[in-house]
Amino acid sequence: MAGSATRVCIGVVAPLTGRLAPLGEPLSFAVRTLAPRLARLRDGGRACQVRIAVRDSRSDPEAARRAVRELAEQDGAHIVLTMAGTQVLPAATDACEALGVPCVSTTFPWQAYGYARGGDPQRAFRWTYHFAWGLDDIAAVFADMWERLGGRQTVGCLWNRDLQGRLLRHERFGFAPVAAARGHLLLDPGGHPEPAEDLGAHIARWREGGARVLTSAATAADLASCLRQARAAGLTFRLVTCSRWLTYPHTRTSAAADVHEELARARVATLVYWSPDHPHRSSLDGTSCAELARAYQEATGHGWLQPLGLAHALFETAHQVLSAAPDPTDRAAVAHTLAKTRAETVVGPLDWTRGPTPNIALLPLAGGQWQPAPNGPRLAVVSNTRVPGVPLTGELRPVA
Repeated sequence: MAGSATRVCIGVVAPLTGRLAPLGEPLSFAVRTLAPRLARLRDGGRACQVRIAVRDSRSDPEAARRAVRELAEQDGAHIVLTMAGTQVLPAATDACEALGVPCVSTTFPWQAYGYARGGDPQRAFRWTYHFAWGLDDIAAVFADMWERLGGRQTVGCLWNRDLQGRLLRHERFGFAPVAAARGHLLLDPGGHPEPAEDLGAHIARWREGGARVLTSAATAADLASCLRQARAAGLTFRLVTCSRWLTYPHTRTSAAADVHEELARARVATLVYWSPDHPHRSSLDGTSCAELARAYQEATGHGWLQPLGLAHALFETAHQVLSAAPDPTDRAAVAHTLAKTRAETVVGPLDWTRGPTPNIALLPLAGGQWQPAPNGPRLAVVSNTRVPGVPLTGELRPVA
C-alpha cells in the first residue's frame, strides 16, 4: 500500500528470571521507557514502524538460544540486543551468528566475548557485535588504585578455576601480564571452585608472601567468605579490588546480611564504566547520565546500577544502525552497517571501526570504591586517569 510504513522488529534477549535477573532490571527499564521513542524512525526518506519483542533467557544458555530462535523465526527480528553473563551471552550471540541475525551485546570483557565463542579472543564474526572493556583495561585501572597506596604492591589473587580465571591468567590477553608489567607482584595460589569453601591454602600463601592487597573476580558471597577466613587467620588487606558482580552494590548481589557487613567493612574498589556523573547524553532524547539515573530511581524505587547506561546504549546503537542501513529489513545490510558504526551514546562514543577486533567497540574505565553512606553503599569515582572527563566524587580510602 502506497505510503505505508516499513515494519522493523528489535529483539531483546533479557535475563528476566534466574540468577542474572539483576541485569534484566535495567534492560527492562530501557525497554519500557524507550519503546515509545523508538516506535517510529526514518531510514532515509522512508518511515519505519518499530516493534520491540522481548524474550526471557531465564539466565540459562539453552533458554537463551531458544529465545534467539523465537525472535528470529516467530517475531522476525531484524536486530537482537542482549546483555548477560559469561555462559548465557555467548549462547545468545552464537545463536544469532548461526541464524544470521545481527546482534549487539555488552557487559563483559571483549577477550571473554571472543574466547568463550571458540577459544580465540580475536576471532571475527559476521553478524554479532559487542561493546565493553578489556581485561587489560581492568588491570590498568586496578593498578592505578593499588599505586595510590605507594608504589609497587604485592597482590593476592582470588581467581576461580573456570573460564574467567583462565582468562585473567592468560599470558597474552589477560589481567595478570598487564598488572605484572606495572611492577606488581601477583600471588596466585591457583583456581578455586565456586562456591569457595576452604581458602586456607590461598590465605597461607598470601600471608607468607606479604600481600596487603587482594584482587578478585569472585561472587559477593565468596569474597566475603575469603575476607572472613583471612581475618581469622590474622591477615587483613589495605585494599580489595573486585570486578564481576561488585560493580553492583553488594546489597543487591546477596541476600545475606553477613555478606553485606563484610564487604562494607572492606570498602571494595571496582571498575566504573558508567555513572550519573559521566558527561554523556543520550543520542535519542538528550537525557544526561544524571537524569537517566534519577528516572530509574523514581520508576523502580531502587538506586542506579551501572548496567543501566549499557542497556540504554544498546537501544541507541540499534536506532542509529536501523536508521543508517540501506534497508533496515535486510539483516545483511543491518550487520554491514553495524560494522561501520560510530555512535554517540549515554555511555560515551562507541566505534566499531577501530577494534581491537572487527566486532568490538571499547569503553574506557574509571576506578571506583564502595564507601559507606547514610542510604547504603555509595560508589565513589576515585580514579579517572583514563577518563579525565569523568569527575572524581571521592578519594580512595584504604582500610588500614
